[in-house]
Amino acid sequence: MKKFALLLLLQLMGVWLFAMPNETFGLFQISGRIADENGKPLIGATVVIENSLEGTTSDLNGNYVIKRVKSGTYTLTVSFVGYEKKSIEVVVDKDITVDVTLKPSSIMGEEIVVSSTRASSKVPIAQTTMSKDDIKKTSVGFDIPYLLELTPSVVATSEGGTGIGNTAFRIRGSDMSRINVTVNGIPLNDAESQGVYWVDLPDFTSSVDNVQVQRGVGSSTNGAGAFGASINFQTTTLSTEPYTNVEYQAGSFNTNRTSVRIGTGLIDKQFSFEGRYTQLKTDGYIDRGTSDNKSMFITGAWHTSKSLLRVNIIHGEEHTGITWTGTPGYMLDSIRTYNPEGIYYDKQKVLHYYKDQKDNYVQTHYQLMYSYQITHFLNLSVALHLTKGAGYYEEFKDSTKFSKYGLEGQVIGSDTVKYTDLIRRKWMDNNFYGATLSLNYHKDAIDATIGGAWNEYDGNHFGRIMWTEVNNGIPKNYEWYRNKGIKTDFNVFGKAIWQVTNRFNLYGDLQLRLIEYKLKGPDDDLASLNQRHYWGFLNPKFGTQMKISSNQEMNFSVGVAHREPTREDIKDAMKYGAHNTPNAEQLIDYELGYSYKQPSFAVGINLYYMDYKNQLVKTGELSDVGYPIMSNVKSSYRTGIELTCGIKPTSWLTWNGTATISKNIIKNYVDRMDSIDNSDDWNPLGQIVKHYGDSPISFSPSLIGSSKFDFTIVKGLNIAFVSKYVGKQYYDNTGSNARSLDAYLVNNLQFDYRFALMSAKSVYIQLFINNIFDKDYISNAWIYRAYCRDTDSIYREDGYFPQAGINFMAKVGVEF
Repeated sequence: MKKFALLLLLQLMGVWLFAMPNETFGLFQISGRIADENGKPLIGATVVIENSLEGTTSDLNGNYVIKRVKSGTYTLTVSFVGYEKKSIEVVVDKDITVDVTLKPSSIMGEEIVVSSTRASSKVPIAQTTMSKDDIKKTSVGFDIPYLLELTPSVVATSEGGTGIGNTAFRIRGSDMSRINVTVNGIPLNDAESQGVYWVDLPDFTSSVDNVQVQRGVGSSTNGAGAFGASINFQTTTLSTEPYTNVEYQAGSFNTNRTSVRIGTGLIDKQFSFEGRYTQLKTDGYIDRGTSDNKSMFITGAWHTSKSLLRVNIIHGEEHTGITWTGTPGYMLDSIRTYNPEGIYYDKQKVLHYYKDQKDNYVQTHYQLMYSYQITHFLNLSVALHLTKGAGYYEEFKDSTKFSKYGLEGQVIGSDTVKYTDLIRRKWMDNNFYGATLSLNYHKDAIDATIGGAWNEYDGNHFGRIMWTEVNNGIPKNYEWYRNKGIKTDFNVFGKAIWQVTNRFNLYGDLQLRLIEYKLKGPDDDLASLNQRHYWGFLNPKFGTQMKISSNQEMNFSVGVAHREPTREDIKDAMKYGAHNTPNAEQLIDYELGYSYKQPSFAVGINLYYMDYKNQLVKTGELSDVGYPIMSNVKSSYRTGIELTCGIKPTSWLTWNGTATISKNIIKNYVDRMDSIDNSDDWNPLGQIVKHYGDSPISFSPSLIGSSKFDFTIVKGLNIAFVSKYVGKQYYDNTGSNARSLDAYLVNNLQFDYRFALMSAKSVYIQLFINNIFDKDYISNAWIYRAYCRDTDSIYREDGYFPQAGINFMAKVGVEF
């Protein structure tokens, strides 16, 4: 708590500095008018002072004002969709007027591709957008969750403890199954689990041009329902000049990464091609938490003044050691990196580790996107997509029953053997395909979109026995179960912003979403999964934004979201004749925000109240393949305040910080714990029910903060000191201190030196020292409890996910 208070104090100091009259913030203003070649005002054009914290948009007359600018020389950059970006050097030693005329772009801008699923700065929702330059500065070679960790309310975690392999994040306490993710407007979430597995997209960061995070319900988009946030990635866009980039990265835990990127630039003023190949390996911090991954990205585009046709192929292949059960609690003090997966004993009781206890998966995304400018104020975007995935978990199972696999005991001579060691593979083979469409209108005071998508998921789940110690006629690759899931998702939405006056706009958004989900065949326990479900959701959203002054804004929004249960949520609920399908969830999200900006200082405050009905919350338990087990709670809420602050007191120092203070509560929580006769026979005796009243929601820390100092003292050399604080969090919903994770503060140091050398356009050397104070901390956990009647005691299984102590990473890159 004290460490978090220090981070918060730094941000409050920034607010205090703002409140004090101080000439270092400047005394002058830049104003002007943005217009097209015919003198017509461009409403909503973006005006930014480069290398500052200030940015604004033009009003109904095309006018803009930036106040409190210090004297000096600046680069003013103006941009507007469909027009060429313009940068102007200005000298400020008094109030100046800078009128800007923009020319229509000779090729269609790529922002059209994501415009239907992105929120502009005029949409009254909590949002953070990272540009290509932001990504370069923030990326440290880890997976996507760590790229986003400095945005408000984000907590990242890594199963292997290093930020590579199986990684995930939560936003406002919501996990990946409640965060909508799109790539170029195309859904990325797995249709059945509704999660995103970043391990299937190794080094995806290297192919991302920009990303936007919308916290809360956000604006309507395609794919899974957004309960915690919506995240939209745009992959590599046009680089007009040819380039070659080679990177090599190496560091602790025998980590190494090699990446090559090539781009042709614009050929014949119409065509462009780019590609990337990456190989990434690590031993991991946790025992046998290895990753051996490859990825490829290929894109080609045809550009004209009124159209854009782009084809993307995103390919990932991963082989990752299974670590999903974590380190048992009884081993934390002795062997912190202990991994129980793959352990077995031979007949002489000698301990062994099965070397192929791994997750193996290959996934390829094919995207065909076309945008066409019908008129200067109306454009159409269409996309077709196909994702093919196939892979398996391979596991050694020690002394398991033949009957669990639909097999009779094996007769050997006069004996019947009921137990055996075996190796099994659980397979997934799936296709996800569909189409998205949007019509975007931007004219005068109206900015509107009509969009929608149709997507279908066709997935097979099956299991095979690869080897048994005892075998009397069991066929090779014996398949003991196979089931199929088909999920169809259709949605249509319309949203619009009406700029009522120069200071006030209204936002409206309505989405209809229809889902059908069919399951057929036996599950891995041989119980029938045959079932069919239908859901229909109507999701309205409304908001308003008010400009208090040229550099102050307020916004308010109310949004409704619904979300269907996942495959894991529903499949066990309908087995053995049961009819216990979890309810769909509903969220009403209220957001109130304020922002103040000037070139050397910016602050944002966002209040939220998220009111849930039938929220599915983590119980703290895991399934046998690592999925969190969820259950409905009738009424719950999340409420909090998100603070962002940026200070740039000099040209060589910038500080950015975030803080989230929240309360996350289940009303009248009822806990149900299994009751058994004893831990040997495990005969069920029902459940023990306990009422807890209002109880904290699992995995929802009430305090989250981040801080980043950037120093550029010598030209080309940037030093960053990064801190992340995550408060105490519970890993079940009882609010018990015995089932909680301690708060932690982790600090990283980054060095980035860039220079030109001979024929190379750029050479860069980066050094990352992570967790520099060697903090022992745990970012995630799970637990299962049962009451044993024979001993009148609680049986407990648990797993914890320790993160690496001090570790190092170095990167060398050359760009031609």
